[in-house]
Amino acid sequence: MNYIIFDLEWNSGYNYALQKFMNEIIEIGAVKLDESLNITDTFKQLVFPEYTRKLSSRCKRITKITAEEIKDNAVDFNSAFADFERWCGSGENVFMSWSNSDLFVMSNNFLVNAGNCNISFIKKYCDVQKYCMAFIKREGENKNNQIGLSNCAELMNIQTDTEKLHRALADCYVAADCFRKVYDKEKLSGYIHNCDSSYFERLLFKPYYITEPVSNLFDVYKYDMECPVCGAVIKPSKEYIVQNKSFKGAVKCRKCKRKFWAFIRVKKTYDDILIKTHFIQMNKSRARKIFGKM
Repeated sequence: MNYIIFDLEWNSGYNYALQKFMNEIIEIGAVKLDESLNITDTFKQLVFPEYTRKLSSRCKRITKITAEEIKDNAVDFNSAFADFERWCGSGENVFMSWSNSDLFVMSNNFLVNAGNCNISFIKKYCDVQKYCMAFIKREGENKNNQIGLSNCAELMNIQTDTEKLHRALADCYVAADCFRKVYDKEKLSGYIHNCDSSYFERLLFKPYYITEPVSNLFDVYKYDMECPVCGAVIKPSKEYIVQNKSFKGAVKCRKCKRKFWAFIRVKKTYDDILIKTHFIQMNKSRARKIFGKM
């Protein structure tokens, strides 16, 4: 069993081929730890930004990576990750990164460069940030708030050279120190995910609200509701408008005769379609205009 802690640096820019902004990987760093948590090997490689080309001022300021470094030492994406895969080896590896944002960017870059987001050599993954946060007690703040790598190291009394942070390999060393500090094999097992192709697809999937009244995913005119007062079935409205990403329609309960504005919000996730409904009872004058005499 090896633990591979990787870190990526990326350049944010406009991808003219896809007509949208993207974060393009420009550096890969990694450290390999054995079961005794000793570092047995390291990996470092600059990657040529094919789509965003020019390094942004923010990227240069934070990473200190220069255009000259890229020109002299970078290789193309496919070569960089082929080398990285060979370096990782075919043994049992648990891949780790500080938050899953690096894995998200890697998946997106694989999608752009290889046509699919399945990173076949990553079979197991752990968000080492989330794991380390489980051991940190923070008073007076939301425990779900993410903590930065340097802040975590400070809270764990780990010395860091802040001048070297935000370079991929340097960040890996710090993450490895934090991981060692709180290593618990049994507890760690609860943070390790098995990664099949759907894992990466799910990671990239962006949930969205359905606003078309009739589609192959949802038909608002066939969606029965339950009266919030008597619990009887309320038939759908004959007409809906879209308001704040919700379907709004006038409905009437046939049992208790109450009239409502029904608001139906439909969200598509990777696995499901989530439907939330709420009602506002109409005043009598409005109900008369819509439904006639009461």
